[in-house]
Amino acid sequence: MFGRSGRCLLALSLLMSAPLPSSGQTHSANLRDTPPTAWQLPHIGEFPIPEPAPVVPRFPVRPPARVGLPQIARAAGMIFSGRVTAIERRPAARGQALETIAVTFRVEDAIRGATPGENLTISQWIGLWSGGQRYRVGQRVLVFLYPPSKLGLTSSVAGPMGRFDIDSWGRVLFTAQHLSAFQQDPVLGGKSRVRLSDFALAVRRASEEE
Repeated sequence: MFGRSGRCLLALSLLMSAPLPSSGQTHSANLRDTPPTAWQLPHIGEFPIPEPAPVVPRFPVRPPARVGLPQIARAAGMIFSGRVTAIERRPAARGQALETIAVTFRVEDAIRGATPGENLTISQWIGLWSGGQRYRVGQRVLVFLYPPSKLGLTSSVAGPMGRFDIDSWGRVLFTAQHLSAFQQDPVLGGKSRVRLSDFALAVRRASEEE
């Protein structure tokens, strides 16, 4: 009896004298039992998260088509120089749903679609007149006009590009827009005004270009 009791007391004393695990060992054991994502990744608030770059849609850019003398000449149904002799406003009437402006020219030099010396009257939509495409009585101009539409209306080709003032010496004057468009032309390039005969020659040559 005494021997078995002694052995029990010895075992109990050995258990009580055994070293307890340190706090570090307990922490290591806890880390081994914890999923990696809970302790290996930094806290979200500790590091800034960069914002994604904005996605900018890209579209093909087409440069505007160049408008030069060949394009203007080929699009025109009438090309002539003359003096404005009359301007008349014509309200919309039966058979004509649009209000128009009738402009009459005394043709001086004809290049296409007109006859020298004739009184030629064109009809222009009043909206273009209100937008700035105007004439005045007594004005001398050289015009490139579109072929008349089904309603009998026309206007200068490419707006101001198809209209030129003529000075008292009979020379065709170029605006800044004309100078930019004609800078590569072998006859007109670099000039601010040319004789009407030289301009007519350049128009006929441009009309034949492909």
